[in-house]
Order: sequence, then C-alpha cells, then structure tokens
Amino acid sequence: MYQRLMEHLTTAVLLLDGRLRLQWMNPAAEALLALSRSRVTGQSLPELVVGEEDIGELLAKARDEFHPFTQREARLTLVTGDVLTVDYTVTPLTRDELLLEVEPRDRLLRISREEALQTRQETIKVLARGLAHEVKNPLGGIRGAAQLLERDLDSPQLTEFTRIIVEEVDRLRDMVDAMLGPNQVERHEPLNIHKVLERVRSLLSVEHPSVTIIRDYDPSLPDLVGDESQMIQAMLNVARNAVEAMTEADVPAPSLMLRTRARRQFTLGAERHRLVCEVSIIDNGPGIPERLRETLFYPMVSGRAEGSGLGLSIAQSILHQHQGLIECDSAPGHTEFRLLIPLERSHE
Repeated sequence: MYQRLMEHLTTAVLLLDGRLRLQWMNPAAEALLALSRSRVTGQSLPELVVGEEDIGELLAKARDEFHPFTQREARLTLVTGDVLTVDYTVTPLTRDELLLEVEPRDRLLRISREEALQTRQETIKVLARGLAHEVKNPLGGIRGAAQLLERDLDSPQLTEFTRIIVEEVDRLRDMVDAMLGPNQVERHEPLNIHKVLERVRSLLSVEHPSVTIIRDYDPSLPDLVGDESQMIQAMLNVARNAVEAMTEADVPAPSLMLRTRARRQFTLGAERHRLVCEVSIIDNGPGIPERLRETLFYPMVSGRAEGSGLGLSIAQSILHQHQGLIECDSAPGHTEFRLLIPLERSHE
C-alpha cells in the first residue's frame, strides 16, 4: 500500500542502498531525472546525476553520520545534459538504506524571475508614458512656432533652418512613439510562425548578405493567434539586433540560427500553458556585457555604439501583448534569445 502511495506522489522519491546504488524510484523521479527505473536500478546515483557539489560525498556523509541532510537550490546535471535546480533531502532509514526526496525549483524560480521582469516592464511603461506626454507637448509648441516663423521669413537660407527644426522635432516625436511601443494587438488571427521567420530571414539576407542564416524549424508546430505584422516586428528587432552586433564586432564567420520548438506544460509568469511555441534566435557574436543583462529590455539601453536601445524593448512589449515573453542567455560566441508564445490564448 505504501509503495502505491509513493507512486502517486508528485514529489520525486528515490531509495538508495548503502553503496549509493539506486534500488527504487517513483514515476515522479523518473520524469524529473529523465531516468527509467528498469534500466538504472542497481547503478550508482552519483554516476547518473552530477551536482555542482559532489553529490556522492553529501549522500555518504548523511549515511555515515546517520543524520538527515537538506540541500537548497542545488544544480544537477542529468544524463541528457539538462541542468535542473532542485531542493533535495537525504534521510537515512537504516545503515544500508537512504531515502532521497527531490523537489524541482526551476518552475518557482522562473515564475519569480518572470514576475519581477513583468513588474519592471509595467513600471517602465508607466514612466515612459508620463515622460512621452511631458515631452510631446513642448515639441508640438516648438514645431508650431517654427512653422509660423517660416511664413514670415523671406530668405531661403533662414527658412532652411526652420525646416531643420520641424524635421528634428518630428524625429524626436517618432522616437518617443517608438519608445512606447504598440499600444495593443490589433488583429487576433491564426498565423504561421515559420512564415513570420521566413519574412525575417529574407529581409536580413538582403541587408546582411555576409551573415549565414541557418533554419531549424519544427514543422509540427500549429498556428498561434496574434498580429502577424507585430510578430514580424518583434522577431526582426531581435534578429537584426544580433546581426548588427556581429557586424560591429567584425565576427569572422557570422551566423544566425532561427529555431522553433514546441514546449509542453510550460510556465510563463504564473500561468502554466499546455503548449508553448519557442523561437530561438542564436548568434555567434561577442555576447552581451554582464552589466547590461539586467537592463537589456529597458528602453534606451543598448550595447551597440549605433543602437537606439528601443528594438528589444519593443519586442518584449509585443510578446507581452501576446501573453509571452523573451529570455536571454549569453556568452562570448553564443547568445540565445528565446521568444516564448502560448499556442492557446486564455479568455480575457
């Protein structure tokens, strides 16, 4: 009866012998650690799962001292190469039996990180709207005054100056509008994400023919619901940012990968979605400086000399309107932006 209860627990439970060999584990443990009980029974757990700290030493210490031991937010590398963040507790049952309970932390950490990111984005949006209002009012006055002044000037040289004023005011107004990003998703229609990416690929191929663009698409992905033109803008902003960073850094053989995958039972913010579309945009450029990673999606923040700092902010705003978000991992030679969009829309 107890074994039946263990098999229905959502907590991963493993039983080890005194030599740290796996004797039994429940289905939750099989799913979490990507191991099949029938194949790994009798094998040493430290050979199957590797931790930042030597998990074998920690298990042996609990066994030898016959005292429970808990490790918080431990990072474990599985046989698949995946890395998990977990809490685990080792409890000696006898001198030759260890009970190991493993709780995944990745989902909770992801929720916390994404909620913090969304809160910051909303705060920035409110501040940006207030700033835009304060800036656009005097810009309108300056533009109107320049146009009135132009009517009273006879010299073409002087009217040229007023035209410059009007053009610069219009440029600033457009920059403020771009900083705010789109206000709402205009069309909720089925769209094919690969059609969007092919449009992005064709534009970048013309703009930057020296960059090799690699496609790795999952053809089984269903259509998602959203605004095609805005989704093209979001994908293009991220991809163009990557390509221009490689161009500025004069990368010898610049390459960009466009990859799509389906993620099942995936959490975005505090909501778990049955199916999520993951678009990865991967480049082999110089990477993003550590000092910029926390503020990467803020307006007017750019790591490039010629960058406006608006592209990624607008892309994140568009993804939020599609109930998705953007994540980024970066190291020299490999920067990956993951654009995550639910393939089913919640009722609003």
